[in-house]
Amino acid sequence: MNTLFDKIWDKHVVKTVEDGPTQLYIDRLYCHEVTSPQAFDGLRRRGLRCFRPEQIYCMPDHNTPTHDQDKPIEDAVSRTQVETLAKNAREFGLTHYGMMSPDNGIIHVVGPEKGLSLPGMTIVCGDSHTSTHGAVGAIAFGIGTSEVEMVLASQCILQQKPKSMRININGKLGKGVTPKDVALYLMSRLTTSGGTGYFIEYSGDVIRSMSMEGRLTLCNLSIEMGARGGFVAPDDVTFEYIKGKEFAPKGKEWDNAVEYWKTLRSNDDAVFDKELSFDAGDITPMITYGTNPGMGMSITGCIPTLDEIPDAGRGSFMKSLCYMGFKPGDSLLGHKVDYVFLGACTNGRIEDFRAFASVVKGRKKAGGITAWLVPGSWAVEAQIREEGLDKILEEAGFAIRQPGCSACLAMNDDKVPSGKYAVSTSNRNFEGRQGPGARTILASPLVAAAAAVTGRITDPRDLSL
Repeated sequence: MNTLFDKIWDKHVVKTVEDGPTQLYIDRLYCHEVTSPQAFDGLRRRGLRCFRPEQIYCMPDHNTPTHDQDKPIEDAVSRTQVETLAKNAREFGLTHYGMMSPDNGIIHVVGPEKGLSLPGMTIVCGDSHTSTHGAVGAIAFGIGTSEVEMVLASQCILQQKPKSMRININGKLGKGVTPKDVALYLMSRLTTSGGTGYFIEYSGDVIRSMSMEGRLTLCNLSIEMGARGGFVAPDDVTFEYIKGKEFAPKGKEWDNAVEYWKTLRSNDDAVFDKELSFDAGDITPMITYGTNPGMGMSITGCIPTLDEIPDAGRGSFMKSLCYMGFKPGDSLLGHKVDYVFLGACTNGRIEDFRAFASVVKGRKKAGGITAWLVPGSWAVEAQIREEGLDKILEEAGFAIRQPGCSACLAMNDDKVPSGKYAVSTSNRNFEGRQGPGARTILASPLVAAAAAVTGRITDPRDLSL
């Protein structure tokens, strides 16, 4: 057992039940407002406290509006959930980064940027996109509400050990191809079930040359392939990203930590349950055309024809296209769109705003486009202003909103109206994901920016990147 996954997992095993689950120790629990209320209520009913409160961090993000955060939340359900999280954190003595706190944002953005997520950790949250934190070399995965209660009470969780998969991507990415495109490409090849039962280690030339923010995007989308999670072995890119962050080790502790982190790699003779390899040269800017993230294609490609779809899948394929208003064989280049969303735990980091700004600089937002540009945290918002990106965006006709999950999911004010098309940098394009009847096209920040200034699905490479 010499894969990196084995090394981290085995180090955290408390007890293994014969023919049953593993009791796994958890280093970090993140709690947001949606999946935690019942867990805290469970503790109250049993008269329990949190076992290790110092390892638990709470933050509202799903229900938070991205405007007027200094005012009471208008939606009663959202307001109750946000207020309940604050109350629970106070009662149980937990760190809480509430709205308008400079530490607030999307929990999967804030954790890495503050150094709370570190190599070799086990990290959980009641949210499927917890896999994001795997980018730092951690085992990170989403859990259900009953499991949140379990970790609150014991700092442990019962889990079946997943199988291991390694995905190698070698070569060099072409012009206009981003980590988001890499993820969308993998999903188009593996489908939304190709990673089911596995934890994925990403490796190869492309991964080694990818920034930490790019790795965060890639790992974020592991769950959309059906995987339990995804991660990248820590390296110099990781260490440079973590060094100096608020909760990162300091001084001698930093030196000792790096020495240990350097051992966190799969051995040269490591055997994976499954191993796949892809050529970077095959990856282009990508978009989705259907109602799951695996229904993706090159932006210059065409939707598959019916005879390219297996018989068993034709019914769901046509249902998906009917919802989206597309037909088999359609090209989507030039298709009119109504909304553009830059943000989410997938693409709400500073690199994503730099990429978006690089396209819109010197151009203007297209008429008829509603654009929501939402930083993943207040720290990202501050950096946008420090770098002068806000000026570039404002000159082009865009406004920066306040941090939150925003239009990733229809749990706050930022909902796409029924029948409208949204080019979105988020992670899911399910029916109604961005609002009842909303039609979501997943894409990279570059593709989103190209759509924002042309009003249509546009290959960003055609805009002189």
